[in-house]
Amino acid sequence: MTKRDYYEILGVSRDATAEEIKTAYRKLALKYHPDRNPDDPEAEAKFKEAAEAYEVLRDPQKRAQYDRFGHAGLGNGYGGGFESTEDIFNTFSDIFAEFFGFGSTSGSYARPGADLRYNLTISFREAAKGTEVDLNIPKRETCSQCGGSGAEPGSKIEICPQCGGRGQVYRSQGFFRVSMPCPMCSGRGEIIRNPCKKCKGRGVVRVTKTIKVRVPAGVDNGTRLRIRGEGEAGEYGGPPGDLYVVIYVEEDKVFRREGQDLIVRVEVSFAQAALGAKIKVPTLDEPVDMEIPKGTQSGEVFKLRGLGLPALNSPYKGDLLVEVIVKTPQNLTKRQVELLKEFEEIEQSKKESGFKKIFKKVMGG
Repeated sequence: MTKRDYYEILGVSRDATAEEIKTAYRKLALKYHPDRNPDDPEAEAKFKEAAEAYEVLRDPQKRAQYDRFGHAGLGNGYGGGFESTEDIFNTFSDIFAEFFGFGSTSGSYARPGADLRYNLTISFREAAKGTEVDLNIPKRETCSQCGGSGAEPGSKIEICPQCGGRGQVYRSQGFFRVSMPCPMCSGRGEIIRNPCKKCKGRGVVRVTKTIKVRVPAGVDNGTRLRIRGEGEAGEYGGPPGDLYVVIYVEEDKVFRREGQDLIVRVEVSFAQAALGAKIKVPTLDEPVDMEIPKGTQSGEVFKLRGLGLPALNSPYKGDLLVEVIVKTPQNLTKRQVELLKEFEEIEQSKKESGFKKIFKKVMGG
């Protein structure tokens, strides 16, 4: 049987925001909720279909795969649906609580750690070549005394008698039936009679950790580096968050950047520009020789291929764009003044000669 398009099921456009997708699912969950449509196989099927669509589209990674490859992009390991409405309530327990106003998700049950952000300023050359830095990050780590369990070593952790270790209990009101965190164990599924003295039962302690971060060559202002698992530790066995290092690159005195290309200004004398010359051009490594042709004008740009910045995670390199600036001579000697005047007289003579030739041609002489 051909599966329907997930966006069509929820009634949203392909560029819908996460909030729009969530709102659309809420409406369908309300409309087709089993307690509102007892003994209605069609409503139950639509309830499951909407949950399947929402389960994929709410996850950025699954959504990206689905957008690119359709249902096939979700892989063979993806079951593509829920076997029962009970599975849906368990999967979206916090969402149903939010939609229908049952309970609170603020208990002490297992939850993931927060992500952290670190603003890192590096030099232009470090951004171009890549570097490695040690960052001292204040964060919460899993308690070494209790191993994150929250219980004092040697003490016993009991299974919650009210929820049987599931951490969730069910509540019905009218035609709605939703799960919520167990009030006895606050959603943990366990009871700790003797909390760890070091972490006071939370399973985490505050430390300052030194983390080595490799900054790849070619980063730019605003580049974010994600270091998985180096954020805050999760509480009560929850997974840790991630560390995001945001790069800020200082300006360079020699080079200016445009994408992966570098721009450098090189001054030459009037004589070099007029006669042509071999000049030295700075690069990110050693200076290189470059020929400028006769009659080079100030502001002309020459391209040296492959001497720019590397692209992130790619062998491609940008180019070095050399802008030639003709420097007007100052503090001339008497002889230099005489030579320049003579040069100007010759130039004027050439112009007048050329004008006379054009005039005679126009006049038919």
